[in-house]
Amino acid sequence: MELLQSTLPLPCRRGKVRDVYDLGETLLIVATDRISAFDVIMPNGIPDKGKILTAISLFWFERFASFFQNHLIATDVADYPAKVQPFADQLHGRSMLVKKAAVIPIECVARGYLAGSGWKEYQKTQSVCGVALPPGLRQCDQLPHPIFTPATKEETGHDINISFEETAQRIGNETAGTLRDRTLALYSLAAEYASARGVIIADTKFEFGRLPDGKIILIDEVLTPDSSRFWPASVYQPGQDQPSYDKQFVRNYLETLSWNKTPPGPVLPQDVVRKTREKYLEAYERLTGEPLAL
Repeated sequence: MELLQSTLPLPCRRGKVRDVYDLGETLLIVATDRISAFDVIMPNGIPDKGKILTAISLFWFERFASFFQNHLIATDVADYPAKVQPFADQLHGRSMLVKKAAVIPIECVARGYLAGSGWKEYQKTQSVCGVALPPGLRQCDQLPHPIFTPATKEETGHDINISFEETAQRIGNETAGTLRDRTLALYSLAAEYASARGVIIADTKFEFGRLPDGKIILIDEVLTPDSSRFWPASVYQPGQDQPSYDKQFVRNYLETLSWNKTPPGPVLPQDVVRKTREKYLEAYERLTGEPLAL
């Protein structure tokens, strides 16, 4: 069953994919089946996508819990506050009860390979977000070492790539350094793990928040096909676009249309919906080593 929008009678902030409910001392995050591309939400979604994203995030949160504190409190509806339990049909398998944290307004991107906006920027400047790179790199080449390429968090439109120096100006040197170090450490741990399972994590985006006591924790989703580029290592070939386990498949389809990349988005054909769902499921199964019970 596809869930494009949850309908709990509580204060809600809706993102491109997630509905976030304010429960007072905590937040309830519901991952819907909406899918966006080029910052536009498509009219139809990908069935079970929210459940797959939640399961992948939960896998990584649990895997990294001893290294990096995160916002997760519970995923079992029975452990949620009583006022939301009557909505279990909308919440089961696609929601997380989390700590409230003040979001640090920086998208923390780690890149191990040259793709997407990083590749476009490199072609113009031979650098990404102020990080100089060697000459002669090809599209999707592995970088000499992972780099931290932050971006602004924009309420509307595209996030904007910025340098580390500008990040430090916005949030302070100490906080910027902490975000850079944690982002690169998380990426390196995840990339090493995924590599052993035949998956290349080309890049990924993390978000962090600050608890009332000042502690910085990992929030939002983590290392999902929505926030990362996952490539099958068995067919990796630099110098071109790579097959992927993420929504690049949807982007590639949309690039064949005469759509101007502004709302409303076009309805996705059923074969694109089906194949995208299969790719998200395969990402989960390859990373965890087990099928997902939906």
